[in-house]
Amino acid sequence: MWTEPVTMLTDYGLGALCGLFALRLWAAGRGPMRASARYWAGGMGALAAASFAGGTVHGWSLLLAEPVLTALWKGTALAVGLAACSFFLGTVAATVAMPLRRWWMAASSLQFAGYVVWMTAHDDFRYVVYNYGLTFAVILLMESYRWLVRKAPAAGWTVAGVLVTFLAAFLQQSGIALHPSFNHNDLYHVVQMAGMTLLYRGAALLEDR
Repeated sequence: MWTEPVTMLTDYGLGALCGLFALRLWAAGRGPMRASARYWAGGMGALAAASFAGGTVHGWSLLLAEPVLTALWKGTALAVGLAACSFFLGTVAATVAMPLRRWWMAASSLQFAGYVVWMTAHDDFRYVVYNYGLTFAVILLMESYRWLVRKAPAAGWTVAGVLVTFLAAFLQQSGIALHPSFNHNDLYHVVQMAGMTLLYRGAALLEDR
């Protein structure tokens, strides 16, 4: 019945974890000067949606009609892009002061709009990886500055989380499998859970600049 049960379950596990973090960050972001935490909550929620959609594709592809699989795959790609955009907006809110912050956010929103248009016409998942990876590379630079120069408590957690996220992506692209029933995608999901936990710890401490 299931095509890739372990990949499905680890994807669902990642989705559940991100969903929990989204709820907690949204609650934490209700206070003043906490828009940055709310943006990260939105990113975690979008990543949860992407994980559940991706897990469904991996696990139920033999039972779902082709249009449904296509919609789920497109939804996964768009949700990952929304997550990257939200994470970046949260980082900008915590790093860049007004009025320059508005220009950064406008540019990020336009970039996401372009990504949506591009992914509507393309199916290759490498574009999702490029967009997500480049966004996190910029976040790493910004958070490294906040950590090393401004001594921001949240930044160290975020830097660690981004590095673990890069490790997870490397393991997925390398094709390393710990067992015939535990492939590179499964390993990616588990390592990414650790990365998301670190990112959550950082986001929970964010305050707007």
